[in-house]
Amino acid sequence: MGTLIRSRTLFLVSAVIALGLVAAGCRPSGPLRVTTIQTGKSLNSDKSVGNHTTRFKPDDTMFASVLTDGPGTGTIGVRWRFAGRLVSEETKNVSYRDHAATEFHIQNSSGFPDGEYTVEILVDGQPFATRSLRVDK
Repeated sequence: MGTLIRSRTLFLVSAVIALGLVAAGCRPSGPLRVTTIQTGKSLNSDKSVGNHTTRFKPDDTMFASVLTDGPGTGTIGVRWRFAGRLVSEETKNVSYRDHAATEFHIQNSSGFPDGEYTVEILVDGQPFATRSLRVDK
């Protein structure tokens, strides 16, 4: 009877270890690998930009999408600036198993003033890329 209990215990311990190894292998690991920064006026269902542009009207919503390749975990941030001044900032903690798009947007219910804007993308707190945008009537 003791041998049977030890065999079942050994089997259960082995099964738990195996499941843990499988689960660990499924988790995203490593840093994010950013492949593309998109800007535009609309989003696709996968959160990539649908209507690519760097020129906007005052009543448009400005979208920025950060495309990543493969598994990875990290923080993606965005800083929107107008005339050099910070007008909005946001970060998202992400963990992806495959290709993904992380979306950010900014809108102004009273309309954006005409002029030059920038959107700066940060990955894990470090500047990654900046895009120049323009708003005019």
